[in-house]
Amino acid sequence: MSVLDVAAAQLAPMWDELVSGLNVGVLLTDERGQVLATNDVAAELMQLDRADLLTGTRPHDWQVRDDTGSPMPDWADLAGQVLRAGCPLSIPLVIINGRTESRIWADYHAVTVQGRRRVLVLLQSVETDVSHSSGLLDPLTGLPGRVLLLDRLEQSLVRSRMRGTLSTLVLIDVQQLAEFNATHGFERGDEMLSMLAGRLREGLSDEHTVARYGGDEFAVVAEHPSGTGERIAAHAREVAGWPMRVGRKRVRPGLRVSWVTTDGLASVHSVLARAEQQLASRVGS
Repeated sequence: MSVLDVAAAQLAPMWDELVSGLNVGVLLTDERGQVLATNDVAAELMQLDRADLLTGTRPHDWQVRDDTGSPMPDWADLAGQVLRAGCPLSIPLVIINGRTESRIWADYHAVTVQGRRRVLVLLQSVETDVSHSSGLLDPLTGLPGRVLLLDRLEQSLVRSRMRGTLSTLVLIDVQQLAEFNATHGFERGDEMLSMLAGRLREGLSDEHTVARYGGDEFAVVAEHPSGTGERIAAHAREVAGWPMRVGRKRVRPGLRVSWVTTDGLASVHSVLARAEQQLASRVGS
């Protein structure tokens, strides 16, 4: 019997007593995102068998995306972020199973179970009347998180259509963050991300939205009367690219930056997709 099997067997009686009768989906994962325990409601919301959730098995036509259609970060990345920050995180999920789609909210919480740090995930249908204000800010940097970013981008596009202005989305990718974490530790990596967040927040206009888009990506949403987003993107790169001291080491962040400017007629999904495609094709400084 594996260590995971032993842990699950020890947890099962207490878990079943706790979650029996709940009308919300409940998942308990380790720091790698491995599901240790769950309930039938979670399996139903995720459109999976309970056994598939526990084993990590997924049908070939099953996908999970955010509410713009973009792929979600890896569960291990999300679990690690929540455990390091110790703060809750809310994320909208779109579950795609063949031709069927469903939308749910996932609330991540850092907990301690039997002396070990775990992640408790609560799943609820988007029709449920739930406040998600606690998860709108990224717990590490204090910046707007992915959910709030998408809302701000949508608002900017609407204003551009109504006012005849332009909206620009800038994506900033911190290159080789995984290698930096492996060499210097996650604490130093989180310190670097927090410093970058502070620089962007202080160095850019108060009228811009600066957000954490992913584990190693930041985003800027700006509305302007004319021109392109090139100047905004260049300024963001300059502000974030200054050398910094992390611990006892002086480092210069390697960055890739892309930007997309629209008159507001494009959808949130298409703007994000174009910015991500451009980012993937560029080499960082």
